[in-house]
Amino acid sequence: MYINAIGYYVPDQRISNDHFKDINGLDANWIYQRTGILTRSRATEEETMDYMCTEAVLKALPLLPYSETDIDLIIFASYTLSDTIGTTAHVIQRQFEMRKAKVFQISSACSSAVNAMEIIQSFFKTHIATKALLICAERNSSYSDDKDSMSGHLWGDAATAYFFSSEKYSDDELRVVDITTQGLAHIGHGPKAVTLDLTSGDLRMPYGRDVFMRACTYLVQNTKDILDKNGYVINDLSYFIGHQANKRIISHVLKELDISEDKTMTNIEELGNTGSTSALLVLAQNYDKIREDDLICLSVFGGGYSAGTCLLLKN
Repeated sequence: MYINAIGYYVPDQRISNDHFKDINGLDANWIYQRTGILTRSRATEEETMDYMCTEAVLKALPLLPYSETDIDLIIFASYTLSDTIGTTAHVIQRQFEMRKAKVFQISSACSSAVNAMEIIQSFFKTHIATKALLICAERNSSYSDDKDSMSGHLWGDAATAYFFSSEKYSDDELRVVDITTQGLAHIGHGPKAVTLDLTSGDLRMPYGRDVFMRACTYLVQNTKDILDKNGYVINDLSYFIGHQANKRIISHVLKELDISEDKTMTNIEELGNTGSTSALLVLAQNYDKIREDDLICLSVFGGGYSAGTCLLLKN
């Protein structure tokens, strides 16, 4: 399958590390040294989940080689859901008159976007759909607590919109070579490592060290596995884009894989951890750097636990 058009939306507001000193006692430099984050994007009251996703779709539409009304599948991927009945996916369907589309939302922590891509691939392979829209967004600030000294300083807000088709439309498109995902609830602290209690509205990460260790392990292994499965080696990669949870995780993964810094792309320093949309957002922000025959690996890991990796090729 192919990526036809990409759009994204990032709120203008930035919350600096200094903001947290008087709230949870964390020093600005301490936060940066342990996370690689200097600022994080934060939505205003007007920048709702539906608003951010709508803006992301609007930015992608001028690049779309067919009418948006041809879309026959819409998936909204997120763990910070704003409504579990009148979903953001349905809002987008109505607003853009995508009347042919099957519509639903999925949530699998920070692997949600890659899980959604795998579902789209399955719909294409079984001829249930031929053109799909993946909207992936997190409005972490709806649930995070700045007073939480364990994880309240991590979170950012953003949205992405990716249009896919089963057939190629132009030479500027990325081909999805392979996708793999896995549920990992049986390892470590599993479902207790990162939690979001919708009844209390609390986003928490009580076992950050366990998350760190597991992420380092699976980002490395899954990248190796998907490359080997498709007949590639690490040196074939043009770019590696890891989940933007912690810059130290990314640095560790690059070292383990022996990938140079110039072959990675990040946004965590400015935007913080934007959750399941983070890797897609990095690619969207840097899409103009992708050249013919570039091979890109996206590898993500999230609470629950869950993981996902995909391989993209421009040819």
